[in-house]
Amino acid sequence: MPKIVVQVMPKQDLLDPQGKAVAKALERSGHPAITAVRIGKRIELHYATAPTDAQLAEAKKIAEGFLSNGVIEDVVEVSIEQD
Repeated sequence: MPKIVVQVMPKQDLLDPQGKAVAKALERSGHPAITAVRIGKRIELHYATAPTDAQLAEAKKIAEGFLSNGVIEDVVEVSIEQD
């Protein structure tokens, strides 16, 4: 099914308590080389047909205005993905 994928991450200068907890758990589990983890979200917008460039542009606006909180998150990627 064709889709547009939106990836959102916490802003770099903000604390990511969930990522910090996962990083500490990985260290305790024997993975000391991993020094930090940041956890974001992936949002999939499914379409009946292949998304157009106009729909991709619309998805970018939706991502910035509706799918993310601009105060604490950055939209890092909006892309078309085919299965």
